[in-house]
Amino acid sequence: MVEEAQDNQYVILARKYRPQTFDDLLGQDALVQTLTNAIKNNRLHHAYILTGIRGVGKTSTARIIAKALNCTGPDGKGGPTTHPCGVCENCKAITAGRHIDVMELDAASRTGVDDIREILDGVRYKPTNARYKIYIIDEVHMLSKNAFNALLKTLEEPPSHVMFIFATTEIRKVPVTILSRCQRFDLQRLKIEELMKMFHKIITNEGLQAEEEALQLLAKAADGSARDATSLLDQAISLGMGNVKTDVVKNMIGLADRTQTFELFENLVNGKTDKVIELLQNQYRNGANPIQILQDLISITHLAAKVRIIPSAGDDPALSEEEKNFAKKIAAVLPIAIMSKIWQMLIKGVGEMQIAPSQIDALEMILIRIAYSANLPTPYEILNDVKKNSNLGQSAVAFRPAAEQKKTVDFGQQRNETAVKEEVSKAAESSAGGLELKSPEDLVAYLESTKKLLVLYSIKNDVAFDAFENGYIKMTISEKINTDFIMNLHKILEEASGKSWKIDTIRGKPEQTLFQKENAKSEAEKQNIMEYPLVKAIMEEFKGAKIETLTRKVTDDEEEDDLSEFGGKNNDDNDLIYDED
Repeated sequence: MVEEAQDNQYVILARKYRPQTFDDLLGQDALVQTLTNAIKNNRLHHAYILTGIRGVGKTSTARIIAKALNCTGPDGKGGPTTHPCGVCENCKAITAGRHIDVMELDAASRTGVDDIREILDGVRYKPTNARYKIYIIDEVHMLSKNAFNALLKTLEEPPSHVMFIFATTEIRKVPVTILSRCQRFDLQRLKIEELMKMFHKIITNEGLQAEEEALQLLAKAADGSARDATSLLDQAISLGMGNVKTDVVKNMIGLADRTQTFELFENLVNGKTDKVIELLQNQYRNGANPIQILQDLISITHLAAKVRIIPSAGDDPALSEEEKNFAKKIAAVLPIAIMSKIWQMLIKGVGEMQIAPSQIDALEMILIRIAYSANLPTPYEILNDVKKNSNLGQSAVAFRPAAEQKKTVDFGQQRNETAVKEEVSKAAESSAGGLELKSPEDLVAYLESTKKLLVLYSIKNDVAFDAFENGYIKMTISEKINTDFIMNLHKILEEASGKSWKIDTIRGKPEQTLFQKENAKSEAEKQNIMEYPLVKAIMEEFKGAKIETLTRKVTDDEEEDDLSEFGGKNNDDNDLIYDED
């Protein structure tokens, strides 16, 4: 529905084409269906809260609800309807914002408790001309804490003739006590095709001419906001003297020429720094906004990565033919690893440009950095290069430490630990107990298996064992240990072994806890690994790098083959020498 101009005064498109009925709302199908059903079935809520980005239709929706509930029809005898007539006195007054029973409050300018109390004072009175007294509060998140508190009681038990409709762009700032008393609707960003549909309708109604590419650019620049879209269109029409032209739109919103941006990106990934600077300066001289250029490059990177992973994304109808072809071209040759690196550097550049004294200078430095890094090899390529240059072929011997040309793994010990865990599991399942605990490690295995995590934590971090025999423990315990620790340990030991244990304790600072021993062992292994020629070479290439964790996976076939050299798996007297590769 079109808002009429008065006294031949020009009405901006954002107002002229503001939605007047549910049918006019774009992209809000779920909201429209819910409200339509509620009105038809007389199941209206006393408070609604509408949230979404600016210009998506929150206040317009609130006014449509007000008209739907208070419309009397052209003959003045109609009731609540999902299709307000727009011609009765109530509909016209609500559209013009002058209805005495439909009050709109801008919470951004009236945030105090007195403003709310002034409104609430009228809640107890019935409407003058309408069926419902409706309070529309825009940007409700701006209300003060006291103002929200003043609303609570009324929202909890409102009169039957009163309805509240709140609108906000910052739903997280609205107290949960308010949210819990409202029915919430999240208004969606409008899709590009929905905005294009709106543009075509306006252009046709206004008898204007527009280039399709120009409308596409405006729809993208609107970022899902119908109000922003119509405002941009209004500006483009004025600049183009009644016609919407692509070159005018590009200059108006500071867009770089898309073809030049594609060329810029291609030279960027090829590391042609001089060409990158030349193209950037040309776009800047032609009026392109540096921030917009950066955002375009980010968009191109995302599109190319998406097309590489999901090829069908390159056929999106919202894309121009030029965008489709370029995205497919880049996706075919540029690895995801490189695109990810470019994306991260561009995103980091957004923050840098915000604080830089000169945006164009900052953008130049960002692109120089990316173009330079494009010629750098990936870590995988560096690793392969290091292997070749270090003469580290595929032979197992080449990967042995320089200081110690072998590394041993005691498979006998590994089998013992596995056996303990299996025995522990069986004992944990048996109510009779009977597990033989010979070492702190046996106890730890039992605690892990039975998920006794609090005692396990204390055993590993707050205790140093001086003696551990079957039935007797002597240990130093930390002063901060839980007072129930000894009692719980007694109970666990008896449960596991089926017999009572004698525990001697000394309070003090434990030396060499199990955690400290494990940590020391891990550090020793890291130092040992650092002696490998390959690791040394990698560390020289990646300055400041450090080894965080060590993982060694030995397959069953590897274990069997290696153990066979020492007489098979039953030879517990020998350690297995294995080679890292």
